[in-house]
Amino acid sequence: MPSLVGTGDTYSRCSRKDFERELWRNGVMTLRPLLPLAAAALALTACGSDSSSDAAAAVKVRATDYAFLDLPDRVASGTTFELSNTSDREAHELVAVRLPDDEERSVAQLVALPPEEFAPFMTEVRTVIVAGPQADGTAVVGDGTLDEPGRYAFICVIPTGADPDEYLTKAATSEGPPDVAGGPPHIAKGMFAEITVDG
Repeated sequence: MPSLVGTGDTYSRCSRKDFERELWRNGVMTLRPLLPLAAAALALTACGSDSSSDAAAAVKVRATDYAFLDLPDRVASGTTFELSNTSDREAHELVAVRLPDDEERSVAQLVALPPEEFAPFMTEVRTVIVAGPQADGTAVVGDGTLDEPGRYAFICVIPTGADPDEYLTKAATSEGPPDVAGGPPHIAKGMFAEITVDG
């Protein structure tokens, strides 16, 4: 696998399949049993909460090709995140990864690491919210709330150009990375952010 350097070139010389294989090999992609829920969540994105107090307390993040918008630098512990996908063609996800307290590198520096060096951070996923094109997201891991103070990486690792329905369907039954048409993960296009949760 080629060495990957530079934020703008992150994982672009690594195929999506190689990236995902590295995550599976390191025991990171253990969310596979939850992918049928992700598929159902995409199908049910038209259903929303009736509670206006829930919506008022949440930070509403917009996903676009290929960035997170409306994301503050800092939030209070207990903040809930919601995701809305403004893309016409790509599914997006907000994967919140809690970084170790002693980790001093920025998220931009971390995502520039080779996949085998970045993969161990993925064991600290706190929530995952998925959203199909032009849809509101649904939490498939956790409920979108970040209770633990610290620094977090927000990333999207869905393959670029993958058909959302095909990807989720194949991932639900795959023994490894799903074999679907698509390019490098969205993280390679710059879809990552850093946020601090204050205690």
